[in-house]
Amino acid sequence: MQVYLDNNATTMCDPLVVDAMLPFFSELYGNPNSLHKFGTATHPAIKKAIDQVYTALNAGDNDDIIFTSCATESNNWVLKSVYHDLIQHGEKNHIITTEVEHPSVLATCRALEDDGVKVTYLPVNEDGVVEAHTVKSFITERTALVSVMWASNETGSIFPIKEISEVCQEKGVLFHSDAVQAIGKIPVDLTDVKVDFVSMSAHKFHGPKGVGALYIRNSRKLSPLLNGGEHMGGRRSGTLNVPYIVGMGKAIELATTNIEEKMASIRAKRDRLEDAILELDDTFVVGKRENRTPNTILISIRGVEGEGMLWDLNNGQIGASTGSACASEDLEANTVMLAIGADNELAHTGIRLSLSRFTTDEEIDYTIDHFKKAVLRLRGISSSFAKQKPTAGGEVKECELHHH
Repeated sequence: MQVYLDNNATTMCDPLVVDAMLPFFSELYGNPNSLHKFGTATHPAIKKAIDQVYTALNAGDNDDIIFTSCATESNNWVLKSVYHDLIQHGEKNHIITTEVEHPSVLATCRALEDDGVKVTYLPVNEDGVVEAHTVKSFITERTALVSVMWASNETGSIFPIKEISEVCQEKGVLFHSDAVQAIGKIPVDLTDVKVDFVSMSAHKFHGPKGVGALYIRNSRKLSPLLNGGEHMGGRRSGTLNVPYIVGMGKAIELATTNIEEKMASIRAKRDRLEDAILELDDTFVVGKRENRTPNTILISIRGVEGEGMLWDLNNGQIGASTGSACASEDLEANTVMLAIGADNELAHTGIRLSLSRFTTDEEIDYTIDHFKKAVLRLRGISSSFAKQKPTAGGEVKECELHHH
């Protein structure tokens, strides 16, 4: 049996999404910017996809949805445009973000620091999230933008985005959220939650790779990241990727329709897997279960190196991760676990398991059996576990991880 439990890295493209995309590769293949019928024939499909995204997010009539290549592009666009529009012209010079953002946010912020932008990287609490009052305490008259993820790609922990948005509104500061790990997993209502910019990627909710979008409240002006054409109202140059836009629209519709029912089914499987693994001694899950996306577990197994566990799972045909796929090749300690206060040894033991609506009960059964056997085998050959196993009230408690 093959089991894919790395859905926070990417997801299988839903067969219904593939079916929706197929006609736009070799039948309705015209350039949407062309005036002839081959180009205009694609317009209804693009409009439908835009409407599907609007509906899924409950966006307002005055808001914009601009298709991009991915959330990395959307994140870069917001941060660099705010720098160009506000900071570079001397109006403001400060951006607030968190220590645990996706690399596309953190690396862009570091690049902006080289240009003289002041960036505050907020610490997270023991659940790996930033609280609204913490954000508020760091906002100054010079703050141009707050950028906080909606949900963590590593732990699944959900950030208090509505409360942070209210703080930003009160202070008159723009607010951006990378919602890659939230959309399609939990309800995201942009009429209820007043965020100025929201980034998303289709491949995180069973759409194709290579297409994403940026939501812009009230059609706020942003300097284009790409120049060279009048596509998407002049906001994002480049010939529209019609098949993938169609696929994104279909995928977000499928992911968000009856989302509560889908969440309940995924959560039940996630909780059963989590409970079974926590039966093992000295295993710890990061983040309270009730405040995580329903598909995600970041679990630490003292005495078992994350890379060793990953190799063992892979040998059993189980796909998992030691953390963000964008940073997984460096084999360093999990940055989120370090940020919440885990010691360096424990931070090397994190394994992320992320389910999808296609995950089956049989796959969960198989994973539980293989996972437990792998832990016993790896602990058996780990001399460090026998020597370093903590006593009650020792260093595990100091990490403030959640021991179930």
